[in-house]
Amino acid sequence: MAPDAKSCRHWRLEQDSDGIAWLTFDRAGRSANSMSRETLEELADLLVEVSRRQSAGLVIRSGKESGFIAGADVNEFTGLTGTDQALTLIERGQTILGQIEALTIPTLALIHGFCLGGGLELALACRYRIATDAPATRLGFPEVKLGIHPGFGGTVHLTRLVGPLAALDMILTGRSIDARRARAIGLADYTVPERHLENAARAMIRHSPSPATPGFVRSLPGMWFMRLLFAAYLRRKIAKRADENHYPAPFAVIDLWERFGGDPTGMLAEEARSVARLITGSSARNLIRVFLLQERLKSIGRQGSSVPRHVHVVGGGTMGGDIAAWCAMQGLRVTVQDIDHQRLAGVVARGARLFRHNLRDPRRVEAALDRLIPDLRGDGLPRADVVIEAIVEDVAAKQELFRQIEPRLKPDAFIATNTSSIPIEELAGTLARPDRLVGLHFFNPVPKMELVEVVRGTASAPETVARATAFAGAIGRLPLPVSSSPGFLVNRILMPYLLEAVIMEAEGIPAAAIDRAAVEFGMPMGPLLLADTVGLDICLAVAGILAARFGTEVPQRLAALVSVGHLGKKSGRGFYTYAGDKPVVSEKNEKGPARNELEERLVLRLLNEALACLREKVVTDGDLLDAGVVFGTGFAPFRGGPLHHIRNEGIGRLHERLKRLEERYGERFAPDAGWQELLLEEKESP
Repeated sequence: MAPDAKSCRHWRLEQDSDGIAWLTFDRAGRSANSMSRETLEELADLLVEVSRRQSAGLVIRSGKESGFIAGADVNEFTGLTGTDQALTLIERGQTILGQIEALTIPTLALIHGFCLGGGLELALACRYRIATDAPATRLGFPEVKLGIHPGFGGTVHLTRLVGPLAALDMILTGRSIDARRARAIGLADYTVPERHLENAARAMIRHSPSPATPGFVRSLPGMWFMRLLFAAYLRRKIAKRADENHYPAPFAVIDLWERFGGDPTGMLAEEARSVARLITGSSARNLIRVFLLQERLKSIGRQGSSVPRHVHVVGGGTMGGDIAAWCAMQGLRVTVQDIDHQRLAGVVARGARLFRHNLRDPRRVEAALDRLIPDLRGDGLPRADVVIEAIVEDVAAKQELFRQIEPRLKPDAFIATNTSSIPIEELAGTLARPDRLVGLHFFNPVPKMELVEVVRGTASAPETVARATAFAGAIGRLPLPVSSSPGFLVNRILMPYLLEAVIMEAEGIPAAAIDRAAVEFGMPMGPLLLADTVGLDICLAVAGILAARFGTEVPQRLAALVSVGHLGKKSGRGFYTYAGDKPVVSEKNEKGPARNELEERLVLRLLNEALACLREKVVTDGDLLDAGVVFGTGFAPFRGGPLHHIRNEGIGRLHERLKRLEERYGERFAPDAGWQELLLEEKESP
């Protein structure tokens, strides 16, 4: 007989006067629900108890304000030692959720907030789903971002419920959907305000309508002859965005559906085997590592003091305007100061596009626009809790601005500079109170780049740094604490990689060949296309700052392009010529030296600079360095970060390759002293 519900740590089972069993998930010691071995085994015991009681129905809900269930406990994935162990765990999860599906009474998942991964699989095992219509409600399968796919029956149940195309779109993209979209595709039976959830659940259990089905048209792509056509189409589509060797999970999903889409029992069994293979592979292990690094940055952002309510941004250019719009979208009141009213009009126009794309609801869009306030005279400055400087990357200009604004600030306001490369100490000297200056380096494009470097100067007060860190976390960014030095972490590591690409292009190697080598390594775009996108004038300025500090040379090719106005995408010409936003690549540019030679020159300069930053304590540890480079540059996530990649590839082997490059190309490839510590680590490891 199952243990009494009172003995469970993570679940509460209650039965009301109507005979409805209410099963509440409230994982002990956690702010959000996630599914672990322990919580699943408790669930299994309680489902036996529900069956024994012969309840009128079962409602599964969350006891957490944050949401329903965030998915499986990813930390448990890291302890899996082999495919057999993984398969046993996955099959056990399938069996437990199968207990819900096997109940003869009506079962219902009551969803608020996030319902992701294993949490959505649990909801799919129920006969019905009711979700709140609040903006925070999101349903999805993000597993593909971890290098796997749903494994507790999700591929089978979602396909059967909403049809194969809607199901595959959710699984292959990893995107979550809101409650309204879930209702539209049949994933949610009803969406209601949160205050009506329990009454809606009682009514659903009482009336017990027939379960939803996708209908003939939505089911049609699941016919065997249609599956072959759609599977081929989906493979081609995915291949344009991901290399199967680097990211096998989406291709495994397509294979699974193509082979077993007409056989639910076979598909369920193969789903488990497929996930077991993926989760023990290098891609998934490294992507899970990156996820855990992301969680660490999020936890840093949850520390510290209260969040500002009023933000004042000085500078209505692309960066300043986008920072302001992003803050307004997160619910903060934002004033944007610039002397050019046309720039301010552009800020509002870009903000409106951002809000419409992300918020969708016209009322929420209007509310966000009301919070984004153009400010020609700087009237918002004296009322702001934080002032963000986002003007031109020039020391003298920034110093003069600080002289002007400091007398007008609230006593408890702090100043954040968005400088991408200038040490905080060079800017703080003009302030009467340098303790309230900190760096908040956002990356372009602001809405897409999650990382924000929180730069502490020697005079920055710990409270200022803590407030800036909490602010970054509160607006949905990933704060990375870094020390003040030229280029900080991300730009310093990225610049040698970019400059090596410029040197190779000046040697006559086609730009397309250089960029292709980087993309095939796993970078999101090639270095020369990246330089064109950022702006060659900005690259030149940052390169100059770093060159002055570290004694390196700026390639003449870069200076020459800037001198004639070829600034990249924004001028229509840089390393590429642009037709609209697209670079023109001629056929003759498709040939170049061997890819591994180009990759070696690019990547080893990046890795070498990463070790220099670690040795100089720009960040406090290697995991933070890996997190910063992955989320700040897009460094091949399936490789787990530059330091993790060095260890996986072999420290000694990469060190030898770097020395060979030094012999051939000169001291820019000289191994940093940081290699010696890693070599000692490798020597001492068993």
